[in-house]
Amino acid sequence: MHDKQSTLLTRQAAKHWGTAGLFGLLGLLALTAGVGVAYTTSYRKLIYSASNVPVKPVAIVFGAGVWRDGTLSPILLDRVETAIELYQAERVSKLLMTGDNRYIDYNEPQAMANYAISRGIPCEDIVLDFAGRRTYDSCYRAAYIFEVQEAILVTQAYHLPRALYTARHLGIDAVGVAADRQSYQFMRQYQLREVTATLVAWWQVMISKPIPVLGPVMPIIAEKS
Repeated sequence: MHDKQSTLLTRQAAKHWGTAGLFGLLGLLALTAGVGVAYTTSYRKLIYSASNVPVKPVAIVFGAGVWRDGTLSPILLDRVETAIELYQAERVSKLLMTGDNRYIDYNEPQAMANYAISRGIPCEDIVLDFAGRRTYDSCYRAAYIFEVQEAILVTQAYHLPRALYTARHLGIDAVGVAADRQSYQFMRQYQLREVTATLVAWWQVMISKPIPVLGPVMPIIAEKS
């Protein structure tokens, strides 16, 4: 009889925790969806085309994949090409290339700069941030290391709401330009991943407020074009 009671209690407890877990998961999904909707609604008006974006001193160009031979992945190539377009149209005076360089044989910012220089951008107008390991880090370092106060964020449309949310909550008067210049092979996966990344961004900005890799202050001196 005791064994039967123990089994019954165990099953009831499992059912209770299973129900609680289900409601917790549903709550998390609802919060994520709510944050995502808020991002999309609030920041859509801050996304422009390269031809009509307000003039800002700096374009922040977010890193992405670089192949082993140093060439840029399609997503990153489009970001850099869009930044070049902004510079040539005199919408910005400086390009802040921010990306991952935590491994000696992987360097997103340098690959971005190399390409931009090959396309005629003066090296003195390119600033490299080698510790932009994630969107939050790039925005934080732009504000606190490079003392960027106003900027155009350059990345794909799926990523821009989160980038704008993060940058503006960290004190940067930011607008965005979508760098979607072609179709991308894994766009569905990127969009799905962005759902989780959206909630993480909210947590970082509002709750955890992590401090990324820092270093000496290196202000970007740029005049509006």
